[in-house]
Amino acid sequence: MNNNFINYAHRGAPSYCPENTMLSFYTGVFMGANGIETDVQVTKDGVLVLFHDDTLERVTGEKGSIKDYTYKELQKFWVKKDNFKDKIPTFEDFLLHFKDFNLTFAIELKVGGVEKAVADMIKKYGVQEKVIVTSFNYDYLKIFKSFAPNIKLGYLTDKVDNSTIEKLLNDKFYEICPEGRLVNKENVDKWHSLGLNVRAWGIYNEEIMKAVYNAGVDGMTVNFPDKLTGDIFDNYENE
Repeated sequence: MNNNFINYAHRGAPSYCPENTMLSFYTGVFMGANGIETDVQVTKDGVLVLFHDDTLERVTGEKGSIKDYTYKELQKFWVKKDNFKDKIPTFEDFLLHFKDFNLTFAIELKVGGVEKAVADMIKKYGVQEKVIVTSFNYDYLKIFKSFAPNIKLGYLTDKVDNSTIEKLLNDKFYEICPEGRLVNKENVDKWHSLGLNVRAWGIYNEEIMKAVYNAGVDGMTVNFPDKLTGDIFDNYENE
């Protein structure tokens, strides 16, 4: 077992709870996650909040996007999952609640224009060493780096080729975050040999989860952190 492996609760524990809510984050930690992954957007009045989708409809049933509402207006809505519901949290509240936990945070920039505000918030709560800032948008990460050059960066991608790796190395990124289907032991060993940490995403079921874990990644984001916790301990007991 990789003793440094990070089981990231992906938006908390959305297989069971309303995603990207305090309920979901706490449930993920309770289920054994030692990391939390979440997504940052910004409201109409400039408040950083945690929300994944481009629109509100899938998880709240409401119209429009985060940017169309003030934070106060968003508090009228519920994020729902089965019989559970909770509110859209601010990034600041998230850090206030979890900064003292022994956790690693993967903070994904979903929109542009928030880079400095996110960097400032991370510094305000003194969690620079616990955070990896990620995005599918490379430009967002380069801008973020200009405001916080010492905070670790990870690039989310569904395509990895030589130019991708060269770019990450040149820009001194900490981590490559490939989709789970791209992960195998050969690739992970190669990326490790180049000095890159490897955290996988797109772990849609337990079969992918086990294959990715056995390939030797440093972490992965899962919607069901309890199952990954169980798999880690099962592997440990069998060694």
